[in-house]
Amino acid sequence: MNHAILGVVLPLAIILAYYFIRRDVYDLHHAILGLLFSTFLTLVITDAIKDAVGRPRPNFFWRCFPDGKGVYDPNTKNVMCTGVKAVIKEGHKSFPSGHTSCSFAGLGFLALYLSGKIQAFDRRGHVAKLCIVFLPLLVAALVRISRVDDYWHHWQDVFAGGLIGRFQLGIGSGVQERQ
Repeated sequence: MNHAILGVVLPLAIILAYYFIRRDVYDLHHAILGLLFSTFLTLVITDAIKDAVGRPRPNFFWRCFPDGKGVYDPNTKNVMCTGVKAVIKEGHKSFPSGHTSCSFAGLGFLALYLSGKIQAFDRRGHVAKLCIVFLPLLVAALVRISRVDDYWHHWQDVFAGGLIGRFQLGIGSGVQERQ
Protein backbone atom coordinates (compact mmCIF):
# COMPACT_ATOMS: atom_id res chain seq x y z
CA MET A 1 0.00 0.00 0.00
CA ASN A 2 1.26 3.47 -0.80
CA HIS A 3 2.25 5.05 2.50
CA ALA A 4 1.37 8.55 1.30
CA ILE A 5 -2.20 7.45 0.62
CA LEU A 6 -2.29 5.92 4.10
CA GLY A 7 -1.61 9.38 5.52
CA VAL A 8 -4.74 10.80 3.85
CA VAL A 9 -7.20 7.94 3.31
CA LEU A 10 -7.11 6.49 6.83
CA PRO A 11 -7.72 9.85 8.57
CA LEU A 12 -10.39 10.70 6.02
CA ALA A 13 -12.17 7.39 6.63
CA ILE A 14 -12.18 7.94 10.40
CA ILE A 15 -13.39 11.53 9.99
CA LEU A 16 -16.22 10.30 7.74
CA ALA A 17 -17.10 7.55 10.23
CA TYR A 18 -17.37 10.17 12.97
CA TYR A 19 -19.59 12.25 10.68
CA PHE A 20 -21.99 9.33 10.10
CA ILE A 21 -22.24 8.85 13.88
CA ARG A 22 -22.74 12.51 14.87
CA ARG A 23 -24.07 14.09 11.62
CA ASP A 24 -22.10 17.28 12.26
CA VAL A 25 -21.47 18.89 8.85
CA TYR A 26 -19.58 21.79 10.42
CA ASP A 27 -17.10 19.42 12.05
CA LEU A 28 -16.76 17.36 8.85
CA HIS A 29 -16.06 20.48 6.78
CA HIS A 30 -13.35 21.80 9.08
CA ALA A 31 -11.75 18.41 9.67
CA ILE A 32 -11.43 17.75 5.94
CA LEU A 33 -10.09 21.27 5.32
CA GLY A 34 -7.49 20.86 8.07
CA LEU A 35 -6.43 17.41 6.87
CA LEU A 36 -6.12 18.36 3.21
CA PHE A 37 -4.42 21.67 3.91
CA SER A 38 -1.90 20.00 6.18
CA THR A 39 -1.05 17.13 3.83
CA PHE A 40 -1.02 19.09 0.56
CA LEU A 41 1.16 21.85 1.98
CA THR A 42 3.48 19.19 3.36
CA LEU A 43 3.76 17.50 -0.04
CA VAL A 44 4.46 20.79 -1.83
CA ILE A 45 7.24 21.71 0.59
CA THR A 46 8.68 18.19 0.55
CA ASP A 47 8.76 18.02 -3.27
CA ALA A 48 10.36 21.46 -3.50
CA ILE A 49 13.13 20.37 -1.13
CA LYS A 50 13.56 17.07 -3.01
CA ASP A 51 14.08 18.94 -6.29
CA ALA A 52 16.51 21.41 -4.69
CA VAL A 53 18.64 18.92 -2.72
CA GLY A 54 18.71 15.84 -4.96
CA ARG A 55 20.40 13.43 -2.54
CA PRO A 56 20.89 9.86 -3.87
CA ARG A 57 18.83 7.06 -2.36
CA PRO A 58 20.57 4.16 -0.56
CA ASN A 59 19.70 1.88 -3.49
CA PHE A 60 21.12 4.29 -6.09
CA PHE A 61 23.91 1.92 -7.16
CA TRP A 62 21.37 -0.68 -8.28
CA ARG A 63 19.36 2.00 -10.10
CA CYS A 64 22.47 3.14 -11.93
CA PHE A 65 23.83 -0.36 -12.62
CA PRO A 66 20.91 -2.82 -12.77
CA ASP A 67 23.25 -5.68 -13.69
CA GLY A 68 25.48 -4.95 -10.68
CA LYS A 69 28.58 -4.03 -12.70
CA GLY A 70 29.96 -0.50 -12.59
CA VAL A 71 30.76 1.16 -15.95
CA TYR A 72 33.32 3.96 -16.19
CA ASP A 73 34.32 6.28 -19.04
CA PRO A 74 37.78 5.12 -20.21
CA ASN A 75 39.04 8.68 -20.74
CA THR A 76 37.64 10.67 -17.81
CA LYS A 77 37.06 7.75 -15.39
CA ASN A 78 33.58 9.17 -14.67
CA VAL A 79 30.74 6.84 -13.80
CA MET A 80 28.38 6.02 -16.70
CA CYS A 81 24.98 4.87 -15.47
CA THR A 82 23.45 2.12 -17.58
CA GLY A 83 20.01 2.12 -15.96
CA VAL A 84 16.76 3.68 -17.16
CA LYS A 85 16.97 7.50 -17.02
CA ALA A 86 13.63 7.98 -15.23
CA VAL A 87 14.62 5.44 -12.57
CA ILE A 88 18.00 7.13 -12.13
CA LYS A 89 16.38 10.56 -11.84
CA GLU A 90 13.98 9.28 -9.16
CA GLY A 91 17.02 7.83 -7.39
CA HIS A 92 18.23 11.38 -6.73
CA LYS A 93 15.16 12.33 -4.66
CA SER A 94 15.87 10.82 -1.28
CA PHE A 95 15.87 13.89 0.97
CA PRO A 96 13.40 14.40 2.65
CA SER A 97 11.08 11.41 2.73
CA GLY A 98 7.72 12.30 1.18
CA HIS A 99 6.01 9.22 2.54
CA THR A 100 7.15 10.04 6.06
CA SER A 101 6.20 13.71 5.87
CA CYS A 102 2.75 12.93 4.45
CA SER A 103 2.07 10.19 6.99
CA PHE A 104 3.11 12.41 9.90
CA ALA A 105 0.99 15.29 8.59
CA GLY A 106 -2.13 13.17 8.00
CA LEU A 107 -1.87 10.70 10.85
CA GLY A 108 -0.65 13.40 13.22
CA PHE A 109 -3.71 15.44 12.33
CA LEU A 110 -5.83 12.36 13.01
CA ALA A 111 -4.19 11.97 16.45
CA LEU A 112 -5.10 15.55 17.35
CA TYR A 113 -8.60 15.14 15.91
CA LEU A 114 -9.20 11.99 17.95
CA SER A 115 -7.82 13.54 21.12
CA GLY A 116 -10.36 16.33 20.80
CA LYS A 117 -13.29 14.05 19.99
CA ILE A 118 -12.71 11.53 22.77
CA GLN A 119 -11.53 14.24 25.20
CA ALA A 120 -8.28 12.44 25.93
CA PHE A 121 -7.05 15.09 28.35
CA ASP A 122 -10.17 15.54 30.47
CA ARG A 123 -8.37 14.56 33.72
CA ARG A 124 -10.35 11.36 34.17
CA GLY A 125 -7.24 9.20 33.88
CA HIS A 126 -8.24 6.81 31.11
CA VAL A 127 -5.08 5.34 29.64
CA ALA A 128 -7.12 3.73 26.85
CA LYS A 129 -7.87 7.19 25.46
CA LEU A 130 -4.17 7.95 25.18
CA CYS A 131 -3.60 4.63 23.44
CA ILE A 132 -6.21 5.58 20.86
CA VAL A 133 -4.58 8.97 20.35
CA PHE A 134 -1.06 7.56 20.00
CA LEU A 135 -2.07 4.75 17.61
CA PRO A 136 -1.98 6.97 14.47
CA LEU A 137 1.44 8.29 15.52
CA LEU A 138 2.65 4.72 15.91
CA VAL A 139 1.47 3.93 12.36
CA ALA A 140 3.34 7.02 11.10
CA ALA A 141 6.47 5.84 12.92
CA LEU A 142 6.11 2.42 11.28
CA VAL A 143 5.98 4.12 7.88
CA ARG A 144 9.18 5.95 8.81
CA ILE A 145 10.89 2.71 9.81
CA SER A 146 9.76 0.87 6.67
CA ARG A 147 11.28 3.54 4.41
CA VAL A 148 14.72 3.03 5.96
CA ASP A 149 14.33 -0.74 6.21
CA ASP A 150 13.48 -1.03 2.49
CA TYR A 151 16.58 1.02 1.50
CA TRP A 152 14.53 3.84 0.00
CA HIS A 153 15.80 6.47 2.46
CA HIS A 154 18.58 7.27 4.86
CA TRP A 155 17.69 7.90 8.51
CA GLN A 156 18.26 11.64 8.01
CA ASP A 157 15.66 11.66 5.21
CA VAL A 158 12.90 10.19 7.36
CA PHE A 159 13.88 12.35 10.33
CA ALA A 160 13.56 15.50 8.22
CA GLY A 161 10.32 14.20 6.64
CA GLY A 162 8.85 13.64 10.10
CA LEU A 163 9.79 17.17 11.15
CA ILE A 164 8.24 18.67 8.03
CA GLY A 165 5.04 16.65 8.52
CA ARG A 166 4.86 17.64 12.17
CA PHE A 167 5.45 21.32 11.41
CA GLN A 168 2.72 21.39 8.74
CA LEU A 169 0.46 19.52 11.12
CA GLY A 170 0.54 22.51 13.44
CA ILE A 171 -0.51 24.81 10.60
CA GLY A 172 -3.24 22.47 9.31
CA SER A 173 -4.73 21.85 12.73
CA GLY A 174 -4.94 25.59 13.27
CA VAL A 175 -7.53 25.76 10.47
CA GLN A 176 -9.96 23.70 12.54
CA GLU A 177 -9.16 25.23 15.94
CA ARG A 178 -9.77 28.85 14.97
CA GLN A 179 -13.36 28.24 13.92
